[in-house]
Amino acid sequence: MTTLGAIALPQNPPEKLRDIAVAADRAALEELWLWEDCFLAGGVSATAAALAWTENLKVGIGIMPLPFRNVAACAMEIATLSRISGGRALPGIGHGVQEWMGQVGARVASPLTLLREYATALRSLLQGEAVTTKGRYVNLDNVKLDWPPPVVPPLYVGSTGPKTLALGGEVGDGTILTAGTSPEGVARAKAHINAAGPHELVVFVPAAFGPGAAARLEDQQRRYEIDVPGVSGSPEQMAAGLHEFVDAGATKLILQPTVDDPDPVGFVRQVAEEVGPMFA
Repeated sequence: MTTLGAIALPQNPPEKLRDIAVAADRAALEELWLWEDCFLAGGVSATAAALAWTENLKVGIGIMPLPFRNVAACAMEIATLSRISGGRALPGIGHGVQEWMGQVGARVASPLTLLREYATALRSLLQGEAVTTKGRYVNLDNVKLDWPPPVVPPLYVGSTGPKTLALGGEVGDGTILTAGTSPEGVARAKAHINAAGPHELVVFVPAAFGPGAAARLEDQQRRYEIDVPGVSGSPEQMAAGLHEFVDAGATKLILQPTVDDPDPVGFVRQVAEEVGPMFA
């Protein structure tokens, strides 16, 4: 069964998040995903708040840039989010936008090496193991969490290129694909993912509701030089467009509003209450 969710964009002021999260929870939206784009809202703090304001909603972070945090700190944050929410936190990690990483003095020479070392150590820490490792970027000396999560949450890896897709399949439980990914791109990505067992494929899909939705969506995609048209129109039309992503291999479809969406609270409600029934 495919999961349907929505994104609360960090371009919204942080004080708007509560209304969005509460609306999503009340509408029985399955998942709400947040971003940690530079230099907007903090992903971990926003996720903690969204989880505290809700009862059933799962909240994903797509993604936490690896160069930003020591792996032990990241493990502590994920474990805390998981425990306080009863396992509703969905952590996502990735390289981060290299230009942004350079701006903060955290750009690494080999993002793939960092991802492998980091994800391997992170999973071991979340499993409650004492970790000692000496790598190119990750160095730990007998580090062990006092409060590991009772159940290790699934670890999602944001991926684009073939090498990252392959590695993400090895070290993660799921892969996150950006809103620039077409159904054909989903199928190509799936072919690169080197996963030994079941593997979630999360796709952010541009979407818009209401009058002028198609034109608003087209304008945004042109502005950001993205060829993927996204989905708009009636709930039936949007559901039909989403099924193309499912047929290509997506297991989670997370609808992404336009930056200028006039009603981000209404957006999450419509995804759950209007598109959800059509999609199911």
